Amino acid sequence: MFLIDKRLVSCFLMFISFFVITAQENLEKDKESIAVDCKKLVLEGKIVCLPIYPKNYNFPVDDILLDKIEDQNTEVFNSKWDNQVFNPYWNENLTLPFQLEFNEEDFSSPVNGKMVVTSRYGWRRGRPHQGIDIDLHTGDSVKTILGGKIRYVGYHGGHGNTIVVRHHNGLESVYAHLSKILVKENDDVKRGDVIGKGGVTGNARGSHLHLEVRYHGKSINPEYLFEFAKETKIRSDVLFVTKKWVTPRYHRSTRKSNIVVHTTIDDIARIEEEQKKIYTVRKGDTLSRIANKYGLAISQICKTNSIRSNSVLKIGQQIIINL
Repeated sequence: MFLIDKRLVSCFLMFISFFVITAQENLEKDKESIAVDCKKLVLEGKIVCLPIYPKNYNFPVDDILLDKIEDQNTEVFNSKWDNQVFNPYWNENLTLPFQLEFNEEDFSSPVNGKMVVTSRYGWRRGRPHQGIDIDLHTGDSVKTILGGKIRYVGYHGGHGNTIVVRHHNGLESVYAHLSKILVKENDDVKRGDVIGKGGVTGNARGSHLHLEVRYHGKSINPEYLFEFAKETKIRSDVLFVTKKWVTPRYHRSTRKSNIVVHTTIDDIARIEEEQKKIYTVRKGDTLSRIANKYGLAISQICKTNSIRSNSVLKIGQQIIINL
């Protein structure tokens, strides 16, 4: 009886040991199966994250899914790819607002040294200025702000010698007035690569870099997307672009616009409502004077208040100012 009991005890102990070892192995496998990071990819204009697992974890990779993501990404990136036309989207109507996503937190300064903005996005001398001017000397290096691919190289009207880089989220950056071009169409470039030399070609008053950012042909106020300061930060990894930020008439080239970023679709109505201000007309006020006071276009004030540009203002009249 004692021997039987001893064998039973031995069997029981062996079972417990096997159970403990199996549990430990499963625990280790579970730890290995936990993603340690993610790889950001741009898919149909949006950022998607693919999990990254430890090196010793044999995760079953879905090659079909990866191929599909790569194919869709390539299709979006190559949409209306044209090396001959500056704006291949000229006949496309862009729906507003639209969403932009970035998989970087920083951008590269397009010039060496401190960035000095000499003229901003907005209305200038009766015409739209669709980018910003950054001070440099003729022959200074010009660099890409983000990685991508060279779509257009050539002499383009008032822009002079121009380079257009398409980035992976569909955004394009334009570098104009160059004295020398150092890249060719379809070259791949990384963030911070030197692509040309600054100059005064085209319609330029003194040497400077004219920088534009465009999405499907629509120019966007670059300062809405990027902080042109020492830190060179992208303002948000996700943001919505509204009509205000693609319309030069709503801005003045001589002053920096008040930047409030819309990070969700719900932000748009809420922020625009919060920015409304009531101005009471005083003696001597005109629409032009009020527009200049707040850095707005006369047409914007007229549309907000349902009045005409030649309307006569009355003392005490209240005007809604949509900052």
